[in-house]
Amino acid sequence: MTVVADTVRDYSARELLIASIADLLDGVRHVAVGASSPIPAAGAMLLRARNESRGRERVRISILGSQEHNFFTNGGVELFDCAAQGRVDAFFLGGGQIDGEANINLVGTGPYPKTDVRWPGCFGSAFLYFVVPRVILFREEHSPRVFVDRVDYVSAPGTSEGVTRRGGPSALLTGLALFSFDPARKRFTLKSVHRGATAAEVRAQTGFDYDAPAEVPQTPAPDAATLELLRGRVTRELAETYPQFADTLRGERAAA
Repeated sequence: MTVVADTVRDYSARELLIASIADLLDGVRHVAVGASSPIPAAGAMLLRARNESRGRERVRISILGSQEHNFFTNGGVELFDCAAQGRVDAFFLGGGQIDGEANINLVGTGPYPKTDVRWPGCFGSAFLYFVVPRVILFREEHSPRVFVDRVDYVSAPGTSEGVTRRGGPSALLTGLALFSFDPARKRFTLKSVHRGATAAEVRAQTGFDYDAPAEVPQTPAPDAATLELLRGRVTRELAETYPQFADTLRGERAAA
C-alpha cells in the first residue's frame, strides 16, 4: 500500500492535466486532436490505453500531423467532413482569449481589423464548435489576459441564439482548475482546483464571473494504474508525433 500511495502523490502538473482530459473523454468513440495539442493528444491516448486495459471499446484517435495516429489522408478537409457527418465525438479548442460565455478569440486583441496583436486565425474553430458534440476548451495558462470578461473578437461562439447546433463546450480545463459549462445559462461553474491552487487564486486569475460551490474540491489525482499507462505506453506513442513533449514529460519525472 505504501508504494501505491507514494506513486499517486508523485505526479506532475501536466500528468494531472492529461489524466483529467482522459476522464473528460470517457465514453467517446472518436477523438480528433489538432496538430499542436500534445496534452489533449496524450489525454486521448491515455483513454484508449485505459479502455483497452479494461476490455472496453477501443477509442479511435485522429491527430492531425501524425502518421501513426491519424486515418485521414487529406488533413483538415477530411476532419471537417467526418465531423459534419457526426463521426467525431470530441475535439479541443483553445484561444488567445476565452470569456465567460465560452466565446473564443483566435484572431487578436484590440478593435478588428486593426488588432494590436495578431494571432493565427480561426481555421475551422467555428465550424467544429457547432458540430462536434463534446468540445473541451483547453488552455494551460490561466490568467486575466486569457480569461476575459468579453473577447475582443468572436472566432467561435459558445452558444447561438435561434440556431440549431449539436456541438458546443462541455468543459474548460486550465493549468489551475476544471470548469463545466451550462449552455442554457451561458455560464461556467468551477468544478475543482488542481493540487497547489486555491479557489481564491482561481477567482483572482479569471477575468469573467462564474459559479462555484461553497467548498471547491481538489481535482482527483491520477491513480497508480493511470500513471503506469501514462509513463509507459502513452509516452512512447506520443513520441511519434510530439517527440520534444514526450522528452519533457520524461524530464519532469526525472527531476521530481
